[in-house]
Amino acid sequence: MFKIQTLNNISVAGLERFPRDRYEIASEMNKPDALLLRSFNMHNLELPVTLKAVGRAGAGVNNIPVDSCTKLGIPVFNAPGANANAVKELVLAAMLLSSRNIVQAWDFTRQLNGSDEEIDKLVESEKKRFLGIELAGRTLGVAGLGAIGVRVANAALSLGMKVIGYDPHITVSNAWQLHSDVKGVSSMSEVLASSDFVTVHVPLVAETTNLIDSKRLAKAKPGITILNFARPGIADEEAILQAINSGKVRAYVCDFPSNRLKDHPKVISLPHLGASTSEAEENCAIMVADQLRNYLEYGEIKNSVNFPDMHLPQGNAHRMLVANANVPHMIERISAAVSNANINILDMLNRSRGEVACTLLDLQEPAPQAVIDEISAVKGVLKVRVLDLK
Repeated sequence: MFKIQTLNNISVAGLERFPRDRYEIASEMNKPDALLLRSFNMHNLELPVTLKAVGRAGAGVNNIPVDSCTKLGIPVFNAPGANANAVKELVLAAMLLSSRNIVQAWDFTRQLNGSDEEIDKLVESEKKRFLGIELAGRTLGVAGLGAIGVRVANAALSLGMKVIGYDPHITVSNAWQLHSDVKGVSSMSEVLASSDFVTVHVPLVAETTNLIDSKRLAKAKPGITILNFARPGIADEEAILQAINSGKVRAYVCDFPSNRLKDHPKVISLPHLGASTSEAEENCAIMVADQLRNYLEYGEIKNSVNFPDMHLPQGNAHRMLVANANVPHMIERISAAVSNANINILDMLNRSRGEVACTLLDLQEPAPQAVIDEISAVKGVLKVRVLDLK
């Protein structure tokens, strides 16, 4: 029986992926095998010694101590692309809201007083304050061409926009999905200098912190609108506000309110609505639940942010999973411990990712505790798991 502890409310559609005869699920429990969460901040949480995996029902993992998990041999799973359509639609809505000054115009009309005739006169005299621009023919720059960025770029083309994209790490799969009319550029500075609208869809890491800063904004196209539905630290708030006040930036739309942003007349800040649709919550929960189950039951890894993908056909065997530091001689030490016990290895897969490597072994018979202990004692081994596929 596997034990799953939920740290947030998780969509029922995801929880139903765990058979109740094999899984216990609760928000409070001792010795969980896996943690399942959305936005819960795990950085101050003591990781249980029984923990084997962490599943984030969403894309970003800034709320999870990934490095600490890695050192303990714990894969962290997320759900990339499961909320992509939800974020794409919000980005399109944000461009329309900002291009036509809809939020400001709505606020104006809600504060109108007087008779209908008086209101009509005020509307006719003041509507010029909310003069907008059309999206057709404008250029959208997309920084980050992952699951979300590709959808945004393709959708913008359908609105009659020109689209340029920047992503030095684009995958082959995403490149195939990107419309051929999207023009690639080689730097963030070029994106800002060539675009009327810029949207960012990148993770928050050292490389992307303050990706939009005062230096790059100084070279941006005058009148640019910036949209940030990724993470707050990707855009330097102070630099954005200075650029707005100087007239360089036309508007800023983001999903992360702050005291500096929320009351500015040219800023639209939303309460982190990017993935807030019932469809996205279900998709994320289902995806990460399936990934957790495959790992716990079969040792297979897909969409982990810190471990390599691992897949072996699920045959009639006794399986062992070893997570270790990515250093020389690990495979020979693992296989030696097994063969010295006179156990036949039916199949084996080794993959690495950065400083971590994993080895899946399908054995003809169960590994005795002595073999598990011997492998666990090897310097650099992070975790050993034994799974019975019979």
